Amino acid sequence: MTSKELLYIEDALGHEQYFQTKCQETASQLQDADLRTCVQQMAQKHSQIFQSFYGLL
Repeated sequence: MTSKELLYIEDALGHEQYFQTKCQETASQLQDADLRTCVQQMAQKHSQIFQSFYGLL
């Protein structure tokens, strides 16, 4: 794996962590149960994507 590819993966990992954190923060503030569930599912998806990228390392 080239250094440029590693930098891309590091960047992608950072983005996925950020998205997951923001989704979790947002979900904790939502009153609507259906919307909260949807945002929690998005957080879970970003966690899965993070794990996929991390697995490349």
